Amino acid sequence: MYGYVRPGSSQPAWLFPFVAGVVAVLSVLPLARLAMVGIAALADGGAVAVFTDRALWMAAYHTLVTAVLGTAISLAIGSLFAFLLTLTDIPARGPIGFLFVLPMMIPPQVTALAWVQMSGPSSPLLKALHIAPPLGAPQPLYSVGGIALLYGVQHAPLVYLALRAGLTAVPRDGIEAARLSGAGAFRAFRQIVVPLAMPGLIAGAAISFVSCIGNFGIPAILGIPASIYTLATLIFTKFAAFTDRTFGEVAVLSAVIALISVAGLAVQERALGGRDYRILGQAGAAATFRIGAWKTVFLPLLLAALFFMLVAPFLALLAGALVPAFGVPLTFETLSFHAFEEVLLRQAVTRTAFANSLFLAAVTAAGLLFLSVAAGYVLTRRRDAASRLVAGLIEIPYALPGIIIAVAFILVFAAPLPVFGVTLYGTIWIILLAYFASFFAVSLKPVVSAYRQLDPALEEAARLAGAGFFRRLKDILVPLVAPAAGASVILVFLIACNELTVSALLWSAGTQTLGVVIYNLDDSGGSDLASALSVLVVLMVVAMMLLLELMARHLPKGVVPWRS
Repeated sequence: MYGYVRPGSSQPAWLFPFVAGVVAVLSVLPLARLAMVGIAALADGGAVAVFTDRALWMAAYHTLVTAVLGTAISLAIGSLFAFLLTLTDIPARGPIGFLFVLPMMIPPQVTALAWVQMSGPSSPLLKALHIAPPLGAPQPLYSVGGIALLYGVQHAPLVYLALRAGLTAVPRDGIEAARLSGAGAFRAFRQIVVPLAMPGLIAGAAISFVSCIGNFGIPAILGIPASIYTLATLIFTKFAAFTDRTFGEVAVLSAVIALISVAGLAVQERALGGRDYRILGQAGAAATFRIGAWKTVFLPLLLAALFFMLVAPFLALLAGALVPAFGVPLTFETLSFHAFEEVLLRQAVTRTAFANSLFLAAVTAAGLLFLSVAAGYVLTRRRDAASRLVAGLIEIPYALPGIIIAVAFILVFAAPLPVFGVTLYGTIWIILLAYFASFFAVSLKPVVSAYRQLDPALEEAARLAGAGFFRRLKDILVPLVAPAAGASVILVFLIACNELTVSALLWSAGTQTLGVVIYNLDDSGGSDLASALSVLVVLMVVAMMLLLELMARHLPKGVVPWRS
């Protein structure tokens, strides 16, 4: 008995070593290998060529500038929506919040492609409306400003979610006391709400900044045609022109990206270090400020922002899919469903991409469900340094840009595996392992939230009655965490099915994913096919999010990110 269950504990003795071993393979081994290759490149002088290359410094400059500007834009948009939808009685807050989060769930390369179809002299939608710029006019999005703008649109929901989490805890009675003391709404907002909201605002800015640093889809679509490279796209081009020094150079570039990301998080920690706001009183009120006649200003403002962020790009994407070629105006004469027929029925590569993406997403979601149930149990039952270390190691791959995870897995699995003598590089399995590492934290969070709401006495009573671990798991734990586990499956499936950054470096012939095919179709001039495939992806995202919305009432608080 003692070999199976620790005395005085409900945990099997093998469970924590199993979870730690999985985390070592998915997180520690790849990142350690990446660090070793980077150190080796520094030792043999290979890093000198990297750091003296003007392309590195230009890419670093573009990375920082676009990330800073994109973060500023996301702060402006995200905070506006967070304050209005959380603290006011503006109508239709639920549907507006749902629609506002949608751009975050749409793949960044689809967002970039939609905006390209929406702007410039060749836009089918603008041509149909007779408002397109004259032929020969530049495409404004193929610029540093264009990349930053789309960063802001893509990551504004991250700021919204981070800030909303803090605003829901703002005490209603404190604001009411200030109003009864004669303070106007603006003064109460400035002196009470804004200071309490600063931690969420700073956290949202940090998350947005790190996401901008690691974004590949937007600068790939908008930057590469204009020879504007960020560090992520520079790594991609280094692999495209492979040499014997590529691994060392890419390891050093990955370290630069990681350092910039860590620096952004360090700024967040320093900004929050001197703040200590204690919240007392009644929190989580549905509405704090009655905006009265200002509804006629703020509601159209939010709807207009949603139109330009979501509706207009989707309509442009649809228009691009319904014309025979990019630049042809959409009319009844040019309307054609050829692109949809091509991607669904004739193009072998798109059918392969659908099959691969659905397979990878389903296996990743199912596999991580099993791991999350086990890891969540261990991490909520243990309270020691080892469990905190394992939890941190699970978070690291998700916090790092996907391009770094891809490089790390290439370094580990490019050579044949010991004993087995087979290599995973060039197969779908290396993408699957990289997905496991990247999305483990996404799957784990809802399950951990559910475990923390369980009363340990339920399981302890069953254990004292003689029920073994698997019996307790089957009869008590799994039924109680099932709603959160189901939500984690949908979230992981949704993210993995549309992923590009990790698979951009790991795919080979026959292992293309939807994100890779959309990028390749657009890059090769098949913008109508890329648009049609993107429309189908957007519809799939909306369907999955609506399914989560229907499940929301049965889930623990915080599992569905856009709901209170």
